Amino acid sequence: MLYRESGSSWWPLLWGPAFAVAGYLIELITGPASVALWAIVGLVLTLCAVLWVNLRVKTGSIVLTTEEAQFGREKVPVAMIEAAEDVGAPTGAKVLGGGWSVPKGTTAVPLRLVDGTVVLGWARDPEAFLAALRRVVRR
Repeated sequence: MLYRESGSSWWPLLWGPAFAVAGYLIELITGPASVALWAIVGLVLTLCAVLWVNLRVKTGSIVLTTEEAQFGREKVPVAMIEAAEDVGAPTGAKVLGGGWSVPKGTTAVPLRLVDGTVVLGWARDPEAFLAALRRVVRR
């Protein structure tokens, strides 16, 4: 693996339990508190966060190996990438990974394929991604 970015960290899983503890403490201060209710609330929120983080990891991760570049769930063989330097991004270029636009918090990285089409890859750290890509794209 030459380069990797995760689509999300797992720390949002702490939101559910933190909210449940805060709710329980506030309820305890203002009157009788239900431990069972706040435990269920914490569990439900944690399960929702697990689904959300899991989807973000699957759709927002980048992995570059010597064989392929993977943006979310879409893979592009490195042999198909002709250039990543001095490539302009035409209006309406396909975004790799299946989204309408590059994910929030990332920068578009235009890639010219061997058939002449330009697609948009993306990365949080485009310079590091391009440096890793230069090691495998020899053109």
